[in-house]
Amino acid sequence: MKREDWNRRYAGVDSLWSAKPNRFLVAEVEGLEPGRALDLACGEGQNAVWLASLGWDVSAVDYADVAVAKGIERAARAGVAVDFQVGDLLDYVPEARSFDLVLILYLHISSDGLRLVLERATEALAPGGTLVLVGHDLLNLTEGVGGPSDRDLLFTPDEVVAELPGLEIEKAERLLRDVDGHDRPAIDALVRARRPT
Repeated sequence: MKREDWNRRYAGVDSLWSAKPNRFLVAEVEGLEPGRALDLACGEGQNAVWLASLGWDVSAVDYADVAVAKGIERAARAGVAVDFQVGDLLDYVPEARSFDLVLILYLHISSDGLRLVLERATEALAPGGTLVLVGHDLLNLTEGVGGPSDRDLLFTPDEVVAELPGLEIEKAERLLRDVDGHDRPAIDALVRARRPT
């Protein structure tokens, strides 16, 4: 979807997504010492605000300015500071080797675009830093529910791992996620990787 389409979706409701942080993210960052975090494709900022509430110094980027404005409001209501930025991830180049945690959650982008974002996300990791990616798995197209119907916007854990040379892969798996009103779950891909110290 184009930026204007996302902006329309975000403008049409109070909150497009849950106000709670993503449950897979919560599980993956448990036990990590707060440091600098980068949330790529942050949407309305629920994950960024949650991380900031735990003491993380968070930068959050999305190209939908309506979503970023909602994130700024959410952070203000929560009484936390998040450096929200409007930016297209195909153009955005984060500070190299500076972040202890980089998130990419449910980014809908072509496979070529994802390769570029993963390359830059990897470069942004500080020594010992962790990358967490969660998104709609390819199997979701035929066996799950919801998510994009375009194969080029989907991926498998193995496809993501192939784009992370030099990182230690800690997890690469498929996860099932219950969806209200459906008798079968959504299928997501999770990859957690770490830059060696």
